[in-house]
Amino acid sequence: MKILEVLTYYRPHVSGLTIYVERMSRALVRMGHEVTILTSQAEKSWPREEMMDGVRVKRVPVAFRVSKGVIMPTFGHHATILGWQADVIHLHLPQFDAPGLALRGRLFGKPVVISYHSDLQLPPGLFNRVADTVVHTANRLAGSLADVIVTYTRDFGTHSPYLSTYAGKKLHIIPPPVELTPCTEEQANAFAEMYGLRGRKVIGISARLAAEKGIEVLLKALPAIAQAFPEVLLLHACPPGLGEEAYAALLDPLVEQNQAHYLRLGTLHGSELTAFYKNLDCLVLCSLNNTETFGLVQIEAMMNGVPCIASDLPGVRQPVTLTGMGEIAPIGDYEVLAQKVIQVLRYPERYQADPALIAQAFSPDENAAAYHRLFEELRCGRFDPSLPEPQAYQQLQLARQAA
Repeated sequence: MKILEVLTYYRPHVSGLTIYVERMSRALVRMGHEVTILTSQAEKSWPREEMMDGVRVKRVPVAFRVSKGVIMPTFGHHATILGWQADVIHLHLPQFDAPGLALRGRLFGKPVVISYHSDLQLPPGLFNRVADTVVHTANRLAGSLADVIVTYTRDFGTHSPYLSTYAGKKLHIIPPPVELTPCTEEQANAFAEMYGLRGRKVIGISARLAAEKGIEVLLKALPAIAQAFPEVLLLHACPPGLGEEAYAALLDPLVEQNQAHYLRLGTLHGSELTAFYKNLDCLVLCSLNNTETFGLVQIEAMMNGVPCIASDLPGVRQPVTLTGMGEIAPIGDYEVLAQKVIQVLRYPERYQADPALIAQAFSPDENAAAYHRLFEELRCGRFDPSLPEPQAYQQLQLARQAA
């Protein structure tokens, strides 16, 4: 099957969405499918076209940017050619160009699937309100033209203003793909020695510098945590963000205040990222709004036996709810967040589950198999919106209920 994946940003850009599409696409290629990714050439140094792990990546030149969005005058030309060649068109929202792709799918008689990754919430301001309205309108148009809309959890599907309108009609649940590079004990120990982690309680956060990630909430909670655990260290795996210089500057005073307990790393890849998780006592995801809909990093941590504290956001709270591995904190409340972190650090034995079962439920192969089944159902014209969630995901839910 020829599958066209369309999203605004892809590798080398790092975000939860790009990681999702990368893992899913590689798994689909392993199944024997032909996958092409249509995306933006966000940086001029990136090649217009290349093969990455068996996946063809086609990048369209960017004329200019509007906030975090990109304007690509030749995008429609490439979308027409690749859409005609594809058997299935798979769009990843939010995305300004989605309606045009969905319309092409209708005209060409190709199934159109949308994976909806997050609600869009731009900062205050007249310009951003206009941009927000434009993107929301584009999402609605794409949704009306699509055959199926996929989301990670029923929790988010129920609470999202966008997704809730499609519940029982087009909405389908497929858990996100999560995988980690293996890491030996020697590598994990070397990581601990490199960053002086021995004898310390280590809190992890894996998030780019972006306002919606709520990093300031955890930094404000850190002094209270340090009172309970004087040797605590907040270890921040921090990929670069696009257009977040002002937010980084706002964080600087809090970073300075907590310099004895805070260490910012860069982007971690491969076994180094796994070593990061293996050295944590807990992971915190303190996002502030529905631009975060799940938090793949929580599953990555749990696969290494690390409990998590997550914001009480639809979808984001699901990894903790499903596994029992952690606590849920009110959105933006740094005082309660500090209490939750202290509780998890003090009583880690309360927050255990089977890492192997978690890894199986969220494996890229499970994710790709679920998409394969969906694509085949659509091509045969027999999609049922009441299709159950993947079997491994159901097993994880049953294990939690039994515990």
